[in-house]
Amino acid sequence: MPSALPDGEPVPENGALPAQALDGAAGRPLGFYLHVPYCASRCGYCDFNTYTASELRGTGGVLASRDNYADTLAQEIRLAREVLGEDPRPARTVFFGGGTPTLLPAADLVRMLAAVRDEFGLAPDAEVTTEANPESVDPAYLETLREGGFNRISFGMQSARPHVLRVLDRNHTPGRPEACVAEARAAGFEHVNLDLIYGTPGESDADWRASLEAAIGAGPDHVSAYALIVEEGTGLARRVRRGEIPMTDDDEHADRYLIADELLAKAGFDWYEVSNWATSEPARCLHNELYWRGADWWGAGPGAHSHVGGVRWWNVKHPGAYAAALAEGRSPGAGRELLGEEDRRVEHILLELRLREGCPLDLLLPAGREAAARHRAAGLLDPEAYEKGAAVLTLRGRLLADAVVRDLVD
Repeated sequence: MPSALPDGEPVPENGALPAQALDGAAGRPLGFYLHVPYCASRCGYCDFNTYTASELRGTGGVLASRDNYADTLAQEIRLAREVLGEDPRPARTVFFGGGTPTLLPAADLVRMLAAVRDEFGLAPDAEVTTEANPESVDPAYLETLREGGFNRISFGMQSARPHVLRVLDRNHTPGRPEACVAEARAAGFEHVNLDLIYGTPGESDADWRASLEAAIGAGPDHVSAYALIVEEGTGLARRVRRGEIPMTDDDEHADRYLIADELLAKAGFDWYEVSNWATSEPARCLHNELYWRGADWWGAGPGAHSHVGGVRWWNVKHPGAYAAALAEGRSPGAGRELLGEEDRRVEHILLELRLREGCPLDLLLPAGREAAARHRAAGLLDPEAYEKGAAVLTLRGRLLADAVVRDLVD
């Protein structure tokens, strides 16, 4: 979750939504994102809304403490129940992100999940995921999560090469993420993801292949691979600006992506979103698919974003301010926007084009249809899917996804 918040209109103190936001809600799945903003240390590339203990010291007192964070977040879940009123939908997905959710005791994560279950219920086949730092869990921790209702876990591996991890300021031991996969399987987790980053300065093709091979060999059923983006204001950006480390260029990123797709496909992983591969449909991350398909989700926690029925809002960033608002009986919302029909059309194209199923051609305006025809002729869109009425990226199209989508939204 990026640290910068957009502008927007004020959120009512009680968090109330416009009446039309719940029109047709019964036909849309509902997910929950629970943000845990704490980290043991700050990674050099990270631009997310996270805080270390030293960054919070003296800036929020007990309100910003992670000791009582589970109770604070449960207050927002109860607020969500009040705002959504008689909405009968159980939670289809619950995703704990951060930050490092597993810096909290496992019992705290289970209590936060219980708050969602108590207020909304969980669908019989609900997907419940937490992100985890490999160094912040052990077998007993994982067993507590599994017994508490978690069935999916995502470990931040990033790389198998120590020199790459050092550039990223990642402090886990090489080999630990792979061990975590085995421990999660032993605890009974049905689905396990490993997150990887490619394009780190100083990383070679051989380094990247080694990381992929290590991840595949660990036995997850899902792998995410993201190109490193050097965000302004991060420690990594300052090192690049000082000339300490070089930027990785777009051609190198493309080469690494092709390597990832090749090795993962050979190992039985199919791409289903530009940066995500899974061994089966049940292994796909359903929670992220809610985002990509424009469903409804409530984001609880500092800086978390939500979307219900075309209304998008976001919470105040600082844990102290967030806790203070809830303690005073106010919504922690910092701003919101009501998406018009054109906004929603554009978002559907932007997000669905990244999926293996693509986006319907009938979402495109005349200029976008002309662009789609050109990209089909250029080999960027799949011709068979095109004839069936969908814009679906080819492998070459995935390399140029941002450029293709810019043309299609016109």
